[in-house]
Amino acid sequence: MLALATLIAAASINQGRAAPFAAVVIDARSGETLYESNGDARLHPASLTKMLTLYITFDAIRRGEISLDTLVTVSKNAASQPPSRLGLRAGQQIAVRYLIRAAAVKSANDAAAALGDALGGNEARFADRMNRTAVALGMRNSTFKNANGLTRAGHLSTARDMTMLGRRLFYDFPEYYNIFSRRSTDAQIATVRNTNRRFLDAYKGADGIKTGYTSAAGFNLTASAERGNKRIIATVFGGQSTAWRNAKMAELLDLGFGKARNDVDVRRPAPANLPAGDVEVASNPDDATQGNGNGRSAGKTIRLVTSLQTSPRPRSRPVSAEKVEATAVAVMAMQDGIAGALAAATAPAAVPTPEVPKAEIAAAVVVAAARPEPRPVVEAELAPEPEQIATISADTSEEVGLVSAVVPEVAPARRPAKLLLASSEAARPERPKAAPVIVTRVATSGGRHWGVNLGRFASRSSAERALMKTALSESTTLRDGLRKVVERKGGYDANFMGLERDQADLACRRLQARAVQCFTIGP
Repeated sequence: MLALATLIAAASINQGRAAPFAAVVIDARSGETLYESNGDARLHPASLTKMLTLYITFDAIRRGEISLDTLVTVSKNAASQPPSRLGLRAGQQIAVRYLIRAAAVKSANDAAAALGDALGGNEARFADRMNRTAVALGMRNSTFKNANGLTRAGHLSTARDMTMLGRRLFYDFPEYYNIFSRRSTDAQIATVRNTNRRFLDAYKGADGIKTGYTSAAGFNLTASAERGNKRIIATVFGGQSTAWRNAKMAELLDLGFGKARNDVDVRRPAPANLPAGDVEVASNPDDATQGNGNGRSAGKTIRLVTSLQTSPRPRSRPVSAEKVEATAVAVMAMQDGIAGALAAATAPAAVPTPEVPKAEIAAAVVVAAARPEPRPVVEAELAPEPEQIATISADTSEEVGLVSAVVPEVAPARRPAKLLLASSEAARPERPKAAPVIVTRVATSGGRHWGVNLGRFASRSSAERALMKTALSESTTLRDGLRKVVERKGGYDANFMGLERDQADLACRRLQARAVQCFTIGP
């Protein structure tokens, strides 16, 4: 019994030392390496693999291959993955958004495998896409065999490659980066908790990214933290325990913040030529995993092309001679009617109405009739931008309708439209001007009680300039925001208000990715 206990203890010690240690620390703003130890050693990445699976998923959403609401049919391959699991069943359908949450927050192996099967058709084909993507991103020493990082021969990466991938996630997909800092989230089947929550709660400024553990890999972590104008990203491979790994990561991040210079310009990673994928549509959901015997999955391969290739000019409509003649007659009749009304209204002044040759009218009609049909106006195009104000006068609405008739234009001194308006004004009795109607859009319902603060400025004009500059550079996420300057003790706060929580959070993440300091304001 004593010998057995000694053997077990020795095995435990050896297991704790089995995974080699490696670490890399970089300045996220420039990509400069601040510290490394065995940075290029090819080791087992474990669930850090899921960072690449999620990167490919985000890219597929951006390309239009899938959407957050796409329903994925869970294959037997995904449902059979060992823990950590969300609890997926073969044949079950679940939206992509929930698979992303489960893979990023809970590190669920079945969720990551389901994403891989949906995007690649089967595990082998998705692994091929992972490897091609890794090459495109500059991950030179990584090879992948599956979507979740479970130990497999040849499934290896390095601390340097994973740190580089963490930086790519932050800069390439800032709209999704906040998911890595959520302590818990709804994954439809269950509310899942973050495997990295201890470190996120313990280290000041930490906001991601991903943990990983297998017996072969040890305790791995890629983490990112921001303090002041500095952001540091680091990776640890081969930790001996969760507590040891977290303590080592805190030490490495402190080292990074100490070595990183303040006057560093943000140099975003260059755009990568990422490989596209095919969306597999199979009659049997398991065909996508089992294949058809020749290395390809059964079913129809559909490549979605969502970008506009050409924008041809509309062709002119053919105009018949009968239509030209009929339109010319109508225009000439309209001219006679306008001339009669003008003569009656301006009898004291005896202003003559200039005549336009009928040949010129007919020529103008041909040109007007040959113009293409105006495209329909979509309702969204009519919506005013935030803080846009339109003033509508009740007195001018009739005049606008009156001058919409076709009136031939002559010398500037004798514009019939102006005379017509003057005569109409003289003929009408005097009436008081209606108060202008102010139309604006400030949404305060639907949970829009959040905002984004850009900081405190010495003057109101400085705060307003900062708001305007930010609104122009980040119009996508702040289009619904109301710019507001609030006078405080010691300065003026520049705020965007009237946002939903997700909008405010996303806007702040995107701004921080461009080195713009901000924080969200809650209700």
